[in-house]
Amino acid sequence: MAERTLLRAVLEQRGWVSWPVFEMQFADAARRVAERTAAAPLSISQATFKRWLSGERDPRSLSGVVLEEMLGVETELLFRPAPAHDVVLPRPLGLSSRATALALDARWGNSLLWPSSPAAGVDGSWRMDGLGLFDGTTVAVQAYEASALPGDLVGIGPDDVPHLRTFVRPLRRALVLASANGLYAMDAAHARRYLTTERPEDVLPIPAAYRLDDLTYGLTWALTNLDDGLSADDAALRRAASDLDGAVDRPLSAVARASLPGVSGIGAAWLGSRYCARHAVRWLPDEVQTWALWNRECRGEEAASWLFFRHQHALLRQAAQRSDAGSVAFCVPAAVVKDSPGFERLLLFLAVAWAEHTGVPALVCAEPEYAQIDGFLLVPGRRAVVTNWLRVPDVCQVDVTDRKAQLRAYTDAVEHARARTVSPGPTPARRLRALADYLELDWSWVVRRARELSEYGVVDMLHPRSRLLTLSQVDSVLAFLGKLDLDD
Repeated sequence: MAERTLLRAVLEQRGWVSWPVFEMQFADAARRVAERTAAAPLSISQATFKRWLSGERDPRSLSGVVLEEMLGVETELLFRPAPAHDVVLPRPLGLSSRATALALDARWGNSLLWPSSPAAGVDGSWRMDGLGLFDGTTVAVQAYEASALPGDLVGIGPDDVPHLRTFVRPLRRALVLASANGLYAMDAAHARRYLTTERPEDVLPIPAAYRLDDLTYGLTWALTNLDDGLSADDAALRRAASDLDGAVDRPLSAVARASLPGVSGIGAAWLGSRYCARHAVRWLPDEVQTWALWNRECRGEEAASWLFFRHQHALLRQAAQRSDAGSVAFCVPAAVVKDSPGFERLLLFLAVAWAEHTGVPALVCAEPEYAQIDGFLLVPGRRAVVTNWLRVPDVCQVDVTDRKAQLRAYTDAVEHARARTVSPGPTPARRLRALADYLELDWSWVVRRARELSEYGVVDMLHPRSRLLTLSQVDSVLAFLGKLDLDD
């Protein structure tokens, strides 16, 4: 008796193993192939179908193309022995859905999306490369056809739920993509919770707010890169952070990159920024009238730390507790704006908006020479805590100074940013609108999309695995932006 082929297993799983049903499905696929190739639609005989089922004969030329169109699996694999376990394959994506997936790669040059399983037991994948700081990562994905549902939702329907349950069951990072006039993303962890066996749901609803665009792609790209790097380095970072905690009492210190062999670029960035934040808080005087925090982050890839790293949030909160007359400053040269893709500029914008949402005004200057200044937390006339973790050879470099010449230089930098800011205005809305214009972002679109996302939160679209990351401040800044008056 001939071995059971993958073709037979897939047809049995889909209920297409009878000749009348197979003939109808094959004819539909043949018409789609004919439309693309300008050839006459192909048909086969029942005898050929039986030989295929028995594994006695492989399809040739165009008939194999039609089978691949029909089942979404390479012909060569279809005529190999079926796995011993149950085979659940996704339904093939339509031509428009595949074109939409390809368009994402054209839109975002660091994206490489393979939206569907190429074979039984093999996930689709989405590679998202870093632009400089990030190491790059790949996440499992599966795209399904979807339809519009009431209430600004799209839904993956019952025909796809059997494979969807199989796809989200493993406890690894994965994204579910729904195709309905665009692609919509949801973390597999949320889909898994929704499709529990105790809840016999036959439709997975996904908010239309999770449509993939520059905003949602930027957040997805940043979170997955940060999360995978930190998760891989967790044990090493726990040990290194514990060792460094005892060093914050030293005013001058540096952590050599060579002391952390094997730690990813993301892991080193987290450790360096954490030590800098703790050092700044340790050496900030208890009673201050005003303060200024100068940041070296000038790209969204660098500024993502302000959105996701818990210690960055703690730094700004503790500085604000010492005095509510503080400010934060950034230098973002025009050349950097021109070189940054839209999704990265949006991340930078969100980081600045996060500072504004905490009640701390943000100053943004553009002169490139100021991009080389140290990062520092300044108490004018008294002390500066120097904190460098970006664009330095070490993991971090810290210092504390009260030298008048150095304090004067740092004060001049802050005053320059205040006088020459590209985002002037008496209110957060005015300042952020001016910043959006400088970053070449559509202000009304940003506010509208922030409002849409904040109504659902990003926790179902993205799900950090690392204990070192949080989405709470992303949701907070989106809610803040969504409430701003477009005309203010």
